[in-house]
Amino acid sequence: MVSLFFSQPMTPAITGVEEQEKLLEDAIGVVKVQAFQMKHCLDKSKLMDALKHASTMLGELRTSLLSPKSYYELYMAITDELRHLELYLLDEFQKGRKVTDLYELVQYVGNIVPRLYLLITVGLVYIKTTPGLKRDLLRDLVEMCRGVQHPLRGLFLRNYLLQCTRNILPDVAEEDDEDGNVRDSIDFVLMNFAEMNKLWVRMQHQGHTRDRERREREREELRILVGTNLVRLSQLESVTLEKYKKLVLPGILEQVVSCRDAIAQEYLMECIIQVFPDEFHLQTLNAFLKSCAELQNGVNVKNIIISLIDRLAAFSQRSDGVGGPGSPNQVPGIPQDVKLFDVFSDQIAIIIQTRQDMPPEDIVSLQVALINLAHKCYPDRVNYVDKVLLTTVQIFQKQNVDKLEYNSAVSRELVRLMKIPIDNYKNILTALKLEHFAPLLDYFDYEGRKLLAIYIITNILENETLIPTLEQVDAVLSMVSPLVQDQLDQPNIEEDPEDFAEEQGLLGRLIHHFKSETADQQYMILSAARKHFSAGGNKRIKYTLPPIVFQAYQLAYTYKGLKDQDEMWQKKCQKIFQFCHATITALMKAELAELPLRLFLQGAIAIGEIRFDNFEMVAYEFMSQAFSIYEDEISDSKAQLAAITLIIATFEQMSCFCEENAEPIRNQCVLYASKLLRKPDQCRGIATCSHIFWSGKSLATGGKEMQNGYKVLDCLRKGIRIASQCMDTSVQVQLYVELLNHYIYFYEKGNTMFTVDIINQVIAKIKEELPNLEVSEETEQIQKHLANTLEHLRNRMESPEADGVSYQGLVL
Repeated sequence: MVSLFFSQPMTPAITGVEEQEKLLEDAIGVVKVQAFQMKHCLDKSKLMDALKHASTMLGELRTSLLSPKSYYELYMAITDELRHLELYLLDEFQKGRKVTDLYELVQYVGNIVPRLYLLITVGLVYIKTTPGLKRDLLRDLVEMCRGVQHPLRGLFLRNYLLQCTRNILPDVAEEDDEDGNVRDSIDFVLMNFAEMNKLWVRMQHQGHTRDRERREREREELRILVGTNLVRLSQLESVTLEKYKKLVLPGILEQVVSCRDAIAQEYLMECIIQVFPDEFHLQTLNAFLKSCAELQNGVNVKNIIISLIDRLAAFSQRSDGVGGPGSPNQVPGIPQDVKLFDVFSDQIAIIIQTRQDMPPEDIVSLQVALINLAHKCYPDRVNYVDKVLLTTVQIFQKQNVDKLEYNSAVSRELVRLMKIPIDNYKNILTALKLEHFAPLLDYFDYEGRKLLAIYIITNILENETLIPTLEQVDAVLSMVSPLVQDQLDQPNIEEDPEDFAEEQGLLGRLIHHFKSETADQQYMILSAARKHFSAGGNKRIKYTLPPIVFQAYQLAYTYKGLKDQDEMWQKKCQKIFQFCHATITALMKAELAELPLRLFLQGAIAIGEIRFDNFEMVAYEFMSQAFSIYEDEISDSKAQLAAITLIIATFEQMSCFCEENAEPIRNQCVLYASKLLRKPDQCRGIATCSHIFWSGKSLATGGKEMQNGYKVLDCLRKGIRIASQCMDTSVQVQLYVELLNHYIYFYEKGNTMFTVDIINQVIAKIKEELPNLEVSEETEQIQKHLANTLEHLRNRMESPEADGVSYQGLVL
C-alpha cells in the first residue's frame, strides 16, 4: 500500500515559454480529475486510494513555472478539495478509527510538498481528536515545514498551516495549560512568521538582476501571506499588554530588523501599527521607534512614523484625550504617564541623526506629523508646536539651508507645516505666540512668502480676527511684508495687474481688522500701519492708505462719543485730521487725483459733524485742498464735471461754515461750473449750483436752508442762456428738458421767484425746437423724458395736493 505514494508526477523545470494561463488550465485539469477520484474513493471508504489521489493532486503544487498569482489560484483550488478529506477523516475518527497510524503513514509520501500538505491535514484532525497532544503536534508541524525551502512553495505551505490551525491555537492564560497555552501559540506563530519572512526575503535574491523589478512586484503580491501571521497574533485574546511587551513585539522586531530587507521592513512595521491595538502601541513606543532607527537605508521611515502618529492622534480624539479618565461610554484616553509628544520628539531626533541620507523634505514631513500630534493630543500646549518649529529651524541651520525655492519638495512640506497652526488655531494671535514661526517664514523665497502672506490674511478675514495691540499689528505686517512693500529678493518681472489689485485689496480689508479697545491705542496702531504701508510705493498706497484714512475718521467719531470721559478729545480730533491730511497728501504726491479729492470731501463732512475746537478752519482747509486738486490735477472734461458735482453735493450737506467762509466756496463752485470747457457741462454744472443757494446751510442760517430764490433763478436763467448757445439741436432740447425739471422742482419747493408763466415759457421753447429733431435713439430718449415730465405736471393739475402749489394757467 505504501508504495502507492511514490509514483508522483514531476512538474518539468522552468521553461518560461508556455503561457501562464495554459499552465494553470492544465494543472487545474489534473486537480479536477484527481479530486473527483479522491472523493469517489472516499465514498467507497477506500482511504488509501483516496490518499494516493490526494497526493497526486498536491503534486501539482510542486511547479516552479507559475507566477504567484496563478500559483495562488491553483493553491485555492487544491485546498478547497482537501476540505473534503479533512471532513471525512474527522468523521472516521469520531467512529473510532486510530489517527496515530495515519499520521505516521502519510510521512512516507515520496515528495515533500504533497507529504507536508497531507501531514498538516491529518495533523489537524489528530489535534482535534487528541487535545492533549496539541502542543507537541503544533511544534512538530511548524518544524517539519522547514523541509520546503523554495520561496513560493514554502510560503503557500506555511500559509496553509496557519489557515488550518487558526481555530485550534491554544488561547488560555499560562496557568491552565494542560492542552497548551497562549505562550505555545505565540511561539508557534512567531516561528512560522520568522520562516515565512526568510522565504519571502529570499525571493529578492533569486534569478537575474534584470528581473529585479518583476521580483519586487511578485513580492508585493505575496506580502499579505507574511502579514497574516501578525494578524493571527493580534487575534489571540489572552495576549495581554505584558505578554505583548515581553514576547510578541520583541520577537517580531528582532525578525524585522535582522532580515535587512527594505521591502520586508517597511511592510512589516506598517503591519505592526495597523494590527495591534493603540493601547499596546502607547506602552511600547520607545521599543518600536528605536527599531525604526535601525532599519535599512532604503526604508521610508518617514511613512512608518507618520502612520503611527496619525493613528495615535486619531485615538486621542476618539477617546478622552490625554490623561482622561475614560467616561463610561468612551475609551480611556492616553495615560498620563505616557509622554507621547516627548517620546516622539526625542526618537524622531535620533532617527534624523542616524539617517544621514534622509532627504530634507522627509525630515520636514516628520515635523508636520509631530505638529499634528501636538495639535490633536495637546491642543492647549502652544509650546509643543513652537518646539517643533524650533527643531525645524535648527535642522535647516545644520544643513546650511539658506532659501527654499518655491514649489520644491522641501518648500511644499514646509508650507504644510506652517499652515497647520494657522488652520488649527483659527486665530493669528495664537500663532503670534509661536516665537519660531516668523524665523521659519524667512526660509521661503519671495513667491513662497507671498503665498503664505495671502494665506495668513485670508485666515484673519475669514475668522474675523481683530488685532488689538501695536506689537501684534507690527508682527502681522512684518509676516505679510511681501504684499506690503517691495522685497530685496523680488524677481524683476511685471505682475499681473488683476492679481496685484486682488492682493492689495486683501491688505485694504485687513486694515479694518486692526481694532484696539482704547481709542489712544487705536491711533498708535493706525500711525504704525501707515508707516508700514507708506513704504509700499505709489503702486500700492492707492489700495492701502484710503482704508487707514477711513479708520481715522471713524476714530474721530469715537473720540466725540467719549467727550464726557476725555477732556482732551478736541485736541486729539485735531491731531487725527492732521494725520489724515498728511496721509491724503501722500496720495496726491503719488499723482492720484480723484481718490484724494473724495477723501478730502469725506473728511470735510466728518469735521462738520464732529465740531471740535477750530473745526471751521480745518474743514475750510479740507475744502480748499479739494478745490486745488480740481484745479491742478483734473483736466479731462468728463472728470471735471463729475468732480465739481461731487464738491457741490458735499458743500450742500455741510452747515459748519460762517457766511464769511461759505460765500467764497459758493462763488467758487459757480465760477468753476461756468468755466467748464463744454457748453452742455457748463449748463449742467450751473444748474447743480442752484441747489447750494436753496438747500445750502451755514452757521449764519442756524443750520437751516438759506433758500435764496433770486440766486436760484439767476443760476437757471444762466443755464437756459448757455443751452441756447449749443449748436446741436438734440443736445439743446435735452438740456431744456433737464432745466424744466429743475424749474418744476424749485416751484414745488415753494420758491416764490418761480411762476407758472416762467414754466410755460420753458415748455414753449422746448415745443418750438422739437420739430427740428432728427429721428434717432437719442431723440426718442429726449421725447420720453419730456413726456414723463409733462405727465407729472398733468397729474399735479388734475389732482392737486392740499398743501401743494397751484398749476393754474399752465399750458401743456
